[in-house]
This record gives sequence, C-alpha cells and structure tokens, in this order.
Amino acid sequence: MAEYDLTSKIGQYLDRHLVFPLLEFLSVKEIYDEKEMLQGKIDLLSNTNMVDFAMDVFKQLNTEVEVPPKLREKRTEVVSQLKRLQSQIDPIVKIFLDPEVSKQVQSTRDGQQLFEYLKNEHSFTAEMVELLFQYAKFQYECGNYSAAAEYLYFHRVLVSPSDPCFMSSLWGKLASEILMQNWEAALEDLKRLRNTIDSNQAFVSPLQLLQQRTWLIHWSLFVFFNHPEGRDDIIDLFLYQPHYLNAIQTMCPHILRYLTTAVITNKKRRQYLKDLIKVIQQESYTYKDPITEFVECLYVNFDFDGAQQKLRDCEIVLANDFFLVACLEDFIENARYFIFETFCRIHNCISISMLAEKLNMNPDEAERWIVELIRNDVRLDAKIDSKLGHVVMGVKSVSPYEQVREKTKNLAFKSQMLVMNIEKKEQAIRAKLSGAPQWGAQDVY
Repeated sequence: MAEYDLTSKIGQYLDRHLVFPLLEFLSVKEIYDEKEMLQGKIDLLSNTNMVDFAMDVFKQLNTEVEVPPKLREKRTEVVSQLKRLQSQIDPIVKIFLDPEVSKQVQSTRDGQQLFEYLKNEHSFTAEMVELLFQYAKFQYECGNYSAAAEYLYFHRVLVSPSDPCFMSSLWGKLASEILMQNWEAALEDLKRLRNTIDSNQAFVSPLQLLQQRTWLIHWSLFVFFNHPEGRDDIIDLFLYQPHYLNAIQTMCPHILRYLTTAVITNKKRRQYLKDLIKVIQQESYTYKDPITEFVECLYVNFDFDGAQQKLRDCEIVLANDFFLVACLEDFIENARYFIFETFCRIHNCISISMLAEKLNMNPDEAERWIVELIRNDVRLDAKIDSKLGHVVMGVKSVSPYEQVREKTKNLAFKSQMLVMNIEKKEQAIRAKLSGAPQWGAQDVY
C-alpha cells in the first residue's frame, strides 16, 4: 500500500504542523514501521516549541533511555521566552479587550485608519504591531493555535498588503484554523489568501507565483475535503482556473487523485467528466494511480474488466488516504453507477450476474442496488426481468433540441470565467501603468 501513499510528496508543500495529522493517520493505518514514524515526528518537532510533545514521543521511541538534557534545557528556554513575551503583550491585550476598540476592529476596513485610531486613543505604536506577529508566531510554534489565530487576525487588520509580514500572517492564520478544524473560518482565509496571490502584487516573478499557488493547492485539501461545499470548490479551483490547473500539471500532478475523487463523488459530475478526462489523458505519462486509471479504463478504453480491477484497488487507496478516507462510500457508490451507466449505453439486455461481477457485488445485492437505482433515477429507462435475471434497457432517442442543449449548457460558465480572466489582466495592466507599488514575496508562515 505504501506505493500509493502520497504523504512524502504532499508534505513537501505543507507547514510542519500540518504534517502531524498525516503522520498520526499513517500510524493508525500501520502502513510504515512505527519506529520510523516516531522518528519522523521527532524530526518535525525539532524546530518547534512543542517540547513536551517531543519528550513524550522520545519516550515512546526510546523506552529505556532518559530524555536528552538539551530537550529539558530547551523547555526552560521556551517557558522563559513565553513569560517575557506575555509581559510585553499584556498592555496590547488590554487595548483590544476594550469594547470600543472591538467595535472599531469589526467595523473598520482600512488598516491604516484603524492604526491611526489606536495611535491617537491608546498610544499604539508600530512596534506593538510587530510584537503581535512575534507573539502569534511563538504561540503557533508552541501548538497554541487558538491564540495564534486570534493575534494573527489583529495583525492582519492592522497592516497593509505591503507589510513584510502580511503574507506570513495570512498563511499562519489559515494553518491555525485548519489545525483547529474551524472549516468555515479556514475557507474564508483560503479565499482571502487566494485573492492576494492572484492579485499578483506580492510577487516579482512568475516562479514565485507558481510556488505560492502550489502551496495553496496542497493546503486547500484540508479545507475542501472537510467543508460541506468543498467538493464543488475544489473542482472550480483545480479544473477551471487555468493558473491552478497549470500549477498542478507543472508541479504536482499527484493532485489529480483528489480532483478525480471530487468529480466522481460530486452530484453535478456529468458536466465535469469530459474536461477531467482530457486532463487525465494529458498527464497520464507523468502520474497515474488506481483512481485516475479507473476513469481512463471506463471512459477512454471502455475496458470494463480493467475498471472492475481498478475499483478494487481504489477501495484500498481511499481507505489509506488521509484526505479521502471519508469519501470511500460515496466514491464506490458513484463508481458503480458509472460502470452501470456506461455498460447500459452499449448493451440493450444485460445479465444481472455479469453486472454483479463488474460491480464487485454478489447477484442478490446487485439486483437490489439496480432496483433502487431505477426507482430513484428518472433518466434511467430500464426494467428487470427477474425470471431470466436480465436488465432490459429501453430505447430512448435524443431529440435535436436536447443534443444542442447538452452541447451548449457549459457555455455560460466558460464565458463567465473568460470575462473574469480578461478583467483581471486589464486590472493588472492598469495597475502597472499607474505605477502601483510592488512588494517583495515573503516566505510562507
């Protein structure tokens, strides 16, 4: 199963704190040796302030060895630094606890205007803004994500996009919300970060833009596969936004696993399948796994035996993928529907026992599943002959009107996306002509 594990590829584009949930998942699944997993956790923890966690992991790995003195010394340093920062941050906290200040923070959209208000009314200084960021960063490294998110929010509303720490603040806030599993807030932060990246004000080269988008693609997996609307948003971003599709094809074709799963489990999947198949075919020489090969077998090669085998492999892949394990039942149900639907387009009369074999089900289970499908899907014109054990398909002619509607139903959406892209390019050109300031890219949080 390790051959299909993408943790090592995905981890390259994640903050080290975001890798911990993936490692915990792998430990539960017992895909790798437990000692290797514990050593990996220690390596990740080495550059954080979560010293107590590091000590616990060390004890698990080395049951008969004392905790190294350097870990105890580091713990003393972290506690001392935390006390120092807390004494410095207390006056700032008192300012933000003021009800009038809270109203101003919520109502003011201009960070400079808010800073001037705090400066005049509470003697607020630029050094205090910097201290807010430092304290939030320290809390984040200690694993206190709630405090980090709170102070990063205050930092974001006080600084302008030209501030050197602005991008780091956005990344840190998104990571904190993900780690607290606040998916609504995380989706808002994800959209805010995407708009900042796409505005192209922070980055001086296309390479920096490509790197930032690649990071965003990987971080977004946490949000898209946990938020109720995520499977719609992931298709829109990964498949229909040219810059992000280009980033996937250039830097991380393994993301096609997640895009394919989102399309297969999406109720509106019909309109996305053709575009997805094109991308899968284009990238088949750089990346393939049972999930992408299932689509290729079924819709490109019409290889039902191959699709049947790939569906079995898909179960294993999904059950052992951190992001997709919750999609397992939806995926299998919809994949079976895809096989059944495609098979019915080719044959007028189908043996239930043969269908059961293609769907990896026993005949009785397959018959009940088909009956339920015919009952609930108004588009499916079929009957079951129980005596002969056959599914008999009805003949349905498609009118010219329906053919035209099917061919043109995506034109409105594609036209809208084209207009949006043209407007973005025009805005970028106007910004350059007007001499808008450009600011350098910063490291992610």
